[in-house]
Amino acid sequence: MATQIEGTPPPTLSPRYEGRLELTWTNKPLRLLAHDDGQYEWVAPSDYRVAEVHLLRDRDSVGTASGTGGRAKDSLLVQGDALNALTSLVSLPEFAHEYVGQVRLCYIDPPFNTRQSFLQYDDTLEHSVWLTILRDRMALIRDLLAEDGSLWVHLDDSEMPYCKVLLDELFGRSDFVAQITIELNPKGRQLDRFFATSHDYLLIYGKSIRHVRLHTANIGRPGSRLDSGAPTCGRERVLV
Repeated sequence: MATQIEGTPPPTLSPRYEGRLELTWTNKPLRLLAHDDGQYEWVAPSDYRVAEVHLLRDRDSVGTASGTGGRAKDSLLVQGDALNALTSLVSLPEFAHEYVGQVRLCYIDPPFNTRQSFLQYDDTLEHSVWLTILRDRMALIRDLLAEDGSLWVHLDDSEMPYCKVLLDELFGRSDFVAQITIELNPKGRQLDRFFATSHDYLLIYGKSIRHVRLHTANIGRPGSRLDSGAPTCGRERVLV
């Protein structure tokens, strides 16, 4: 039992803090099932249609390949939904041994979600759908990255701020490396409503900021070739 001495102020309790800073959106706990017509369906994470792991079957080879027994050691071009491909690389023992925790760099160029329609894909996804698609793929990419690996995400103003907060949640704010502005159109985009923007962004995160390593290459005048001593990927794992 607490006692109070006369003349002294009453004891105060330290405030309790609950929850965490995070980005929230409609149906965030759910997963998305992609249909052949380009539509998506919200389903539970336990739904077998999104929980199953797809086998990777050989379609063709170029140059010298190791064959079925050693194909995980070769460079791979996976045809299909990126989520299925990433899940297979993480979950199938054949590929997990070669890829999980081994990827030095991953560059992705997701749909910018600019509310436009293109021949190759629809760039008018509902905001919660876009965030869920990105979240599920980024989480798998994080598992594939080596401790000194990094993720590079190419976006424009449409979704970049939301992607930054999402990656802070997945990787941790302390593993943010840089936000790089890339000038692509010096004259500016003529379809912009108020300002003719001329740039995109690269968001860069490390698997572990303490270990991340970024190689640089010496580049001379415009038109000159890379310095002959510039590092190359070699046998290192790179996801594009």
